[in-house]
Amino acid sequence: MSEILIRNADCILTMDAGRRELSGADILLRDGVVAGIGRNLSTAGEVHDARGCVVTPGLVNTHHHLYQSLTRAVPGGQDALLFGWLKTLYPIWARFGPEEMFVSAQIGLAELALSGCTLSSDQLYLYPNGARLDDTIAAAAELGLRFHPTRGAMSIGESAGGLPPDALVEGEAAILDDMIRVVDAFHDTGEGSMCRVGLAPCSPFSVSRELMRDAALLARDKGVMLHTHLAENDEDIAYSLAQFGCRPGQYAEDLGWTGPDVWHAHCVKLDGPEIDLFSRSRTGVAHCPCSNCRLGSGIAPVRAMRDAGVPVGLGVDGSASNDSGNLMAEARQAMLLQRVARGADAMSAREALEIATRGGADVLGRPDCGRLELGKRADVAVWDVSGIDSAGSWDPAALLLAGPTRVKHLFVEGRQIVRNGQITTIDLPRMVERQNSLARALMG
Repeated sequence: MSEILIRNADCILTMDAGRRELSGADILLRDGVVAGIGRNLSTAGEVHDARGCVVTPGLVNTHHHLYQSLTRAVPGGQDALLFGWLKTLYPIWARFGPEEMFVSAQIGLAELALSGCTLSSDQLYLYPNGARLDDTIAAAAELGLRFHPTRGAMSIGESAGGLPPDALVEGEAAILDDMIRVVDAFHDTGEGSMCRVGLAPCSPFSVSRELMRDAALLARDKGVMLHTHLAENDEDIAYSLAQFGCRPGQYAEDLGWTGPDVWHAHCVKLDGPEIDLFSRSRTGVAHCPCSNCRLGSGIAPVRAMRDAGVPVGLGVDGSASNDSGNLMAEARQAMLLQRVARGADAMSAREALEIATRGGADVLGRPDCGRLELGKRADVAVWDVSGIDSAGSWDPAALLLAGPTRVKHLFVEGRQIVRNGQITTIDLPRMVERQNSLARALMG
């Protein structure tokens, strides 16, 4: 039996059903779950003094393209809209292989961990030169982060009217076969699962209606979740109207892509009826505010979604369209954008943090994560509020207003992944050096 006691926290933001906030309290982790929350707890195991700290559930990232951490700030794509940005980067991504996928995933996940993230999804939709989803799964397992990879795909290339180059698309029969393979090999439905697999055709402009429908049928047969991009910007809406004769929400509904086992990335341009559809069907949304700003896509109607009861989580999106993978900064940006759009009282710091924790876990079908309650998974972030980031703050628990964006300690399934701001499970400086070497080779 392994135990860790986090003791004397200034505040524990539980994100439990009552959203309790406990001062001067302890939290006991035992065998991968939360075994106690309260004052004056004891243990014979390891003890961490959390005086001067705020403790939260680990943050949850609901949308990422980890491979893109090798292509940050690429000239030619820095000031482009979505479609132009993709066309700049597709030829570079076509030169990736298994090592690029592994290293970029490990760097991206480590960056997330340092920002307090304990559970991340990922959508990998291109597989050049022998790369497989297995490469990213191996990277997450070595680092120790809880992972929800999705087997993405592109099947319609430029010659068939799609956006990606033909060299990056796959045959649809082969895509479905590999979806079956990765689910059978890696999807774990057990208690405290560290890896669950989803199916994720890339977008309406890169796969056929038939693949979308077949993937939905396969996901229901296998009992896994579905994910794709939807209604990201005005170009996306125009494409849907021109190609399918309907808005993205209707397209999704017609093909079986609504329900509590589905979550869509971005949804910046959802209109009122589409928000109602998502609310009725309990379809989830991965809100990616920084990427939406970077690509000029707009401000997602998150306030309207939340008010309607749509499940909403946060996503950092790929590092080529965000340039950063800091989930705490993403939560602050989500809060600020809703205030820009709707007024200063549109979203509080605590609500944005709830979206980043409990909200994201619910979107990914993981109610065992994203909250600190007895019996829930021991995924815990400890934030040092004794430093300059919070100096002078009257409410240190309002982390998104005045607080650190880098975590002090991070525990996943009760295992310490970050200690005193440093990754404990891999040689991060060596991996950063390798990442930069691979990036330089891609520039050549």
